[in-house]
Amino acid sequence: MHEGVHNSVWIAPGVQMYGNIKIAEGCSIWPNAVIRAECASVSIGRMTNIQDFVMIHVGYDNPTSIGEFCSITHHATVHGATIDDHCLVGINATIMDGAVVGKGSIVAGGAFITENSVFEPGSIIAGVPAKTIKKVDSSRANRVNAWLYHRNAAAYARGDHRTWVGKEYQQWLAATHRRVQSDEDLK
Repeated sequence: MHEGVHNSVWIAPGVQMYGNIKIAEGCSIWPNAVIRAECASVSIGRMTNIQDFVMIHVGYDNPTSIGEFCSITHHATVHGATIDDHCLVGINATIMDGAVVGKGSIVAGGAFITENSVFEPGSIIAGVPAKTIKKVDSSRANRVNAWLYHRNAAAYARGDHRTWVGKEYQQWLAATHRRVQSDEDLK
């Protein structure tokens, strides 16, 4: 286990981590993700998932900070940027040095956020270069996604690779939506 990683974090085979990295409780790091912090640091907040083939790196002068209840989806790159709590970064998106993505935002798949760009909380961000295309607080929907990945990681740790099917899953999902809608999941 990497020194700065909470003992509850599920780390898939094939993950590579180097340098000054802190990962909080309840997170999951999926196959072939790479996290490197040779000079600045990487910090990942609780209940966040770093999905397959994600690349997280630092800038020479910029640490990378990812908040709690975030989903950084397949093939995304986060490089020396700040992603606030309750965000979702879409497939193959890139977020560059000094950029800030505000709480409850969604970065669309394939978006390219340029250096030092700042996006307000509750932004839907898309395009190349990325721009805010809509304002809506997606915190709750993004937290549900984080809970899904938390559940999935616990199942994978048991060798169960089919946790998102069946009656029990549907009941769990409905209960999770209720907990998130009332913010009980934050307690």
